[in-house]
Amino acid sequence: MKKSTLKLSMACLILLGMFTNQAIANNQPGLKVEVSGMGQPIILIPGITCAGDVWDETLTAMGGGYQYHVMTLPGFAGNAPLNNVETEGFFSQVEVMILNYITENKLEKPIIIGHSLGGFLALKIGISNPDLPSKLVIVDSLPFLAGIQMPYIQTEEQATQFAKQVKATMIGSNSQSQEEQMAYQKEMLKSMIRDEDKIAITAKWGAQSDVTTIAQAMYEMYATDLRQEVAEIKAPTLVLGAWIAYKNYGVTRESCLASYKAQYQAQPNVTVDLTDNGNHFIMWDDPEFFYNWLNKFL
Repeated sequence: MKKSTLKLSMACLILLGMFTNQAIANNQPGLKVEVSGMGQPIILIPGITCAGDVWDETLTAMGGGYQYHVMTLPGFAGNAPLNNVETEGFFSQVEVMILNYITENKLEKPIIIGHSLGGFLALKIGISNPDLPSKLVIVDSLPFLAGIQMPYIQTEEQATQFAKQVKATMIGSNSQSQEEQMAYQKEMLKSMIRDEDKIAITAKWGAQSDVTTIAQAMYEMYATDLRQEVAEIKAPTLVLGAWIAYKNYGVTRESCLASYKAQYQAQPNVTVDLTDNGNHFIMWDDPEFFYNWLNKFL
């Protein structure tokens, strides 16, 4: 092929990519989506309070061959919150938004990658729409969060009582200034992120987030038990967890892995592994482990 022809072909591909991105519709108020690339669609959902920027390094590492749809959820990192989130629910509204986005853009068999709250949301989508995703990647998230954090909690009824306490505490923090919220966030994030600069970035997102949205989302996550419902998921699923932040509390790799596998035991076609170097933000703390698994799984 002549150089001039090659350059023309490459230019056409670039233009096609531009037009493809321009054709992406988003009629879901409050759901921010940034689109890049061409190929197999991948939806990336961040965790609570986080902006879609949390996936920047992941996109760079994964490279071409994919069309990335990076989301920032309503109420987080300065994004506009939902109306009536306490009465109409957080997850039910956001799940509908994402499903509508997928439908209106005709995204065929998207891969869904979710971190923390985003992973919980990915599970819910996989349960309610088993034929929609081609694969799920769940980054340090569980079907029954309360059950692993509080071993005495065994049922949704018990979890709901605990979730009410968590929500009340979070709502009470609404009187704090943004500086006070950032200081609290930084202290809390030390067990979740190893890099000080990343802690500062994430704390800023937290301080910019809507407290009512955070409280409602945490309440719903703590009060919900999906351990049996994950049996409905058809998509091959990769679950990556973290354990070293809890080592000083008697947690071992073996005990943590057993807990993760127990929560996912009803789900068919699931692979579970733990990082030995990273905390909750695995994609930041242990990128080699994370990208190796992504490349192998996808």
